Amino acid sequence: MSGCNILIMTICHGDLRGYPVTTHYSAETVFCNLISQRKITMNLEFDKPIDRKGTASQKWEKYGNSDILPMWVADTDFMSPPCVMDALHQRIDHGVFGYTNVPNELNELVIQRMQELYNWQIEKDWIIWLPGLVCGLNLACRAVGGSGDQVLSPKPIYPPFMSSPRLSDRTVATVSLKESNGHFILDFEALEQSISEQTKLLLFCNPHNPGGSVYSQAELEQLAEIIIRHDLYICSDEIHCDLILEESLKHIPVASIGEEISKRTITLMAPSKTYNIAGLGCSFAIISDLQLRKQFINVRKGIVPDVNLLGYTAAIAAYKDGDEWNKKQLNYLRENRDYLIKEINKIPGLKLLPIEATYLAWIDVSGAKLSNPAHFFEQAGVGMSPGRDFGDGNYMRLNFGCTRETLEEAVRRIKRALANELPA
Repeated sequence: MSGCNILIMTICHGDLRGYPVTTHYSAETVFCNLISQRKITMNLEFDKPIDRKGTASQKWEKYGNSDILPMWVADTDFMSPPCVMDALHQRIDHGVFGYTNVPNELNELVIQRMQELYNWQIEKDWIIWLPGLVCGLNLACRAVGGSGDQVLSPKPIYPPFMSSPRLSDRTVATVSLKESNGHFILDFEALEQSISEQTKLLLFCNPHNPGGSVYSQAELEQLAEIIIRHDLYICSDEIHCDLILEESLKHIPVASIGEEISKRTITLMAPSKTYNIAGLGCSFAIISDLQLRKQFINVRKGIVPDVNLLGYTAAIAAYKDGDEWNKKQLNYLRENRDYLIKEINKIPGLKLLPIEATYLAWIDVSGAKLSNPAHFFEQAGVGMSPGRDFGDGNYMRLNFGCTRETLEEAVRRIKRALANELPA
């Protein structure tokens, strides 16, 4: 066997069966055939397993040394882009880590990004940097209305949407999602019925977590009309905006569709989910209305710290040079998504709808008739987020931002466990 063929065996986890070692095949022939059979992938940097044990990783240390694949919290197992790591190394080599202002370059990058991606013209003063998106949800609840006022939230939803109002001395009411055009979005009729004199704010998520729905222009315009007509404000969590998997779709910030809705919107974004830098704590709010912005800034004083300098450094590198890397990541995630949807829907008792964005699958497990789905799947060796934490115990959320090898092993474990559980 030639040295080139040995190299293929070394760097790829493909199947070389059918290529006898006694016969000469060119490296190009073997490689092309394996790719055509989808037995190997060109995304070698995302196939590379990264050992995160012993790094104080929330995701990987949850289950300790037990044989449970952690597929719960929303960070990926991919190494951050080289541009981010290079920038961090360079900044660390400087050796001084004192108090840091917001770099002008970062503000300019965000302004440029909003213009180029969404044709949305924002100003530097509109941007408020935060050490995390969750604190932005809490600040929004404190900035709008007063004690005892009502905040509306979609359901199912990322858990801080439910806790933020209560922590801010507000009441919370939920609005269910409904299936529309093949994806789950807010039930606008139910939304209007939920609005009362005490309602001041809607917490909104686009792309939606969980489920990955991407709202269309028409859907956002309908939502904006309701918000304006009822004199409400909206806090829009758009942290997954750079993780659109369905190539025919495009993210649209709700604040970008008109001046009137922009005045009523707190937009929250971050590079953290896309570039796997959540541990560096760097997010931002965009608030065009001066009075709303002042209220938001006032309620953070003395409580919310500034972003650390390495968070700024990573964000600059990601937004400046990370887009090409993200294109490759999106291709890898699309393949993972397609594989997962195909395989999950083969399993009796489970159902998985199309995923338009994010790396978070929202799996309907109601058909399996499990009394405690989270415990059941943990016993099977797959640690997912319980749907009950999001407001619907009939579902489990699975993070497929991992190597294909890990994902395939998770599917095998799920299949094996349910085959033993469900009657023939």
